[in-house]
Amino acid sequence: MKIGISTSVVARGRSGIGQYVFGLVRALLDQPSGHEYVLFVLESDTHLFNFAEGRAKIVTVPERFRSPIKDILWHQLRLPALVRELGIDVMHVPSYRRLLWTKSCARVGTVHDCAAFEVKGKYDLARMFYGRVVARSLVWRQDKIIAISHTTATDIQKYFGLAKEHMSVIHNGVDHCRFSPAQPNRFNRDAPCFLYVSRLEHPAKNHWRLIQAFNQFKEVTDSNWKLVLAGGDWHGADVIHRAAKESPYADDIHMLGFVSDADLPDLYRAADVFVYPSLYEGFGMPPIEAMACGCPVIVSPRGALAEVVGDAAYIVNPEQIDSIRLAMQRIATDNAARTQLRTAGLERAAKFDWRRTALETVRVYENAHRERQAERKLRSWLNPEFPNTVPEPNLKRVSTD
Repeated sequence: MKIGISTSVVARGRSGIGQYVFGLVRALLDQPSGHEYVLFVLESDTHLFNFAEGRAKIVTVPERFRSPIKDILWHQLRLPALVRELGIDVMHVPSYRRLLWTKSCARVGTVHDCAAFEVKGKYDLARMFYGRVVARSLVWRQDKIIAISHTTATDIQKYFGLAKEHMSVIHNGVDHCRFSPAQPNRFNRDAPCFLYVSRLEHPAKNHWRLIQAFNQFKEVTDSNWKLVLAGGDWHGADVIHRAAKESPYADDIHMLGFVSDADLPDLYRAADVFVYPSLYEGFGMPPIEAMACGCPVIVSPRGALAEVVGDAAYIVNPEQIDSIRLAMQRIATDNAARTQLRTAGLERAAKFDWRRTALETVRVYENAHRERQAERKLRSWLNPEFPNTVPEPNLKRVSTD
């Protein structure tokens, strides 16, 4: 079976979906499944897939299609023809905004979250409209949908009206060869620190309240703890930079910008406490990666975060600054609590592995292909003159009221 995977949403390796694509593709190529893989990669991203050289076919996509609108048009107008030319059996698009309309082969899509419905002001008006209206129709035209959490599956049913039996819930994984306890060797510290790894996005990632909570923590404790924010600028980043600059403890707030994949594990290991107060996540990989590195975690329960971290993290109300501050104060001053969270986090992180994710994803590919072949045989028998005509999948609709 020949499987195509679109990778245009990796955002030069600086997005959560990008980490999903890299982790999944690496694990798929390590599986002795006998399947062939074709990766569609934007020109400037090809070096990010050097690990696939000799193990997958790389089809280069011209760089002029990088912008969101042109990328969407490429997926709808050019990719279906390439799928037919290359004889691809299953096409996997790991972003619901890029899902294929035309059925040139079996189609599999991954939905990471329904943030456009859950978080007010998450995107600009055009993106909100596309996510809420256009993408809903695209989801309905897929043969199989992968949801990265049970929470996301519930949201898909709620907002898209798609029955859960048409979805496969497959959790993201963790690369335990990279994310594991060890002595950090890239970051030197002169004081204990709280760490938050996330793109600087306001209001969705909730940096502003975290900074206010840190201000209160410093005032109450008069401690030497620092706050480290790692992540590139995104929508609303100016609000976050301004809050950090205006803080009375600005000298103790460090903005690292984007941190490379190579440095990220050591950053988790160097931190004393990881804080993740996001207002909504379809999965939330950083808390699990931090746990895998032995870092105690404070987290919001919003979206799928409670599902993912289980009982291995300290839960806060992300909309209450006092709740965040009290958690920071408790964990920073209680060595036993940090030790307990560290132990629980390591056990929890062990449950997530990209190899398991890849195995379950391959089963989705195989089922989609098998059902596609059965449809073609049935259609050929019913309509001998049009043997290649395949009906759209018979999906079950549920009420969204």
